Amino acid sequence: MKYMRIRWLCLVVISLSLLFWYGHLIHSEGSTIMPNTGLQGYTKISPGLMHQFLNMHCSQCALVSSSGQMLGAVIGEEIDKTECVIRMNNAPTSGYERDVGSRTSLRVVSHTSVPLLLKNESYYFKHLADTTYVFWGPERNMKQDGKGRIFNILQKVARKYPKAKLYVVTREKIQYCDSIFQNETGKNRMKSGAFLSTGFFTIILAMDVCDSIHVYGMIDDNYCSRANHSVVPYHYYERSRVDECRMYRVHERARHGGHRFITEKTIYARWALHHKMAFKHPSWRPQDEAHRGWGD
Repeated sequence: MKYMRIRWLCLVVISLSLLFWYGHLIHSEGSTIMPNTGLQGYTKISPGLMHQFLNMHCSQCALVSSSGQMLGAVIGEEIDKTECVIRMNNAPTSGYERDVGSRTSLRVVSHTSVPLLLKNESYYFKHLADTTYVFWGPERNMKQDGKGRIFNILQKVARKYPKAKLYVVTREKIQYCDSIFQNETGKNRMKSGAFLSTGFFTIILAMDVCDSIHVYGMIDDNYCSRANHSVVPYHYYERSRVDECRMYRVHERARHGGHRFITEKTIYARWALHHKMAFKHPSWRPQDEAHRGWGD
């Protein structure tokens, strides 16, 4: 009996010690333990925070393409009324509000576009502090061991703008997206010389976050092969640049380093058959009777 009391007392002492140790970690300067909740493919970039994942959910999202198709769309008001608005890279709203809206809930940014955001960093990370940013890039640029050039830059941004909500796509999520591309096309992304586009990661993220998605300004995979297709700039904010379809064709045929824009759109159409995803301006839908009736 005496042995049992001593054993019980030892267990109480050990339990209390662990509780005090845990409390010390939580409140100690520069170290915070966060619960593993949220979307584990997207990790917060913030000094002192470990394992904090993107915790975001929207009933309805407007995913706004950067395509020149948005010019003259006059759907900015419709977009802004949506619960969550998703944009890509450095696509601006100022001066284009009538066509693309003004709100941005979530912005998905490629490693190559980070320098473009830094040119106006106060606007993006201070003025638009309510926007959540999700950055993606190859392992060499996103390493978190001090050798990832872009990740190091983003850490400095996080320290400079502590209210900014900055997240990075994890290495595991990147690999997952590669596996999806291979499953959908039968081709290994790296061996085929293809780079996934920001649009690909954005659609994946939107399906993780949103119950339903309206995609604005994204053409279907056959659009550029039609004789009467309209000629628009690749980006709505770069009117003097190459037209969209020409850019798509160049990338689709590139042996190395090209985005497979047209192939990706074939994949999106397939996904739209099983997710609440509708394409607007131009409006099109996958040819499947089961999909009819949603998104009107």
